[in-house]
Amino acid sequence: MYQLVNQINDYPEFLNWCSAASILNQTEQEITASVCINKSAFNQSFTTVNTLTPDTRIDMQLKDGPFKQLQGAWIFTALNDNACKINLELEFSFASRLVDIAIAPIFTAISNAQLDAFVVRAKNIYG
Repeated sequence: MYQLVNQINDYPEFLNWCSAASILNQTEQEITASVCINKSAFNQSFTTVNTLTPDTRIDMQLKDGPFKQLQGAWIFTALNDNACKINLELEFSFASRLVDIAIAPIFTAISNAQLDAFVVRAKNIYG
């Protein structure tokens, strides 16, 4: 699951809200990536710096975009050889109060559906 989340370039293939995604810079410890969201009235891109702890955690920090703040973490806890528990912790607010009121519910819905989309993707790839 860690590898699926970390394959950012593949997001448009299975996240229906993601119209584009690209890795801007990558090292063993860090990925800087840009993602474009196209959902309802929300059509924006943002860039995060993701700090990697292989197979256990991906921490995200906003670099650029319409947010006042965006930070979060994917946390992977092994349950056995073929299963893991995944937590997605995400905190965000938009730079404009008006945008925050209008768009926050859409972004919240995207965030809530995102974990399910990765589970479906894993079933499609790994069976």
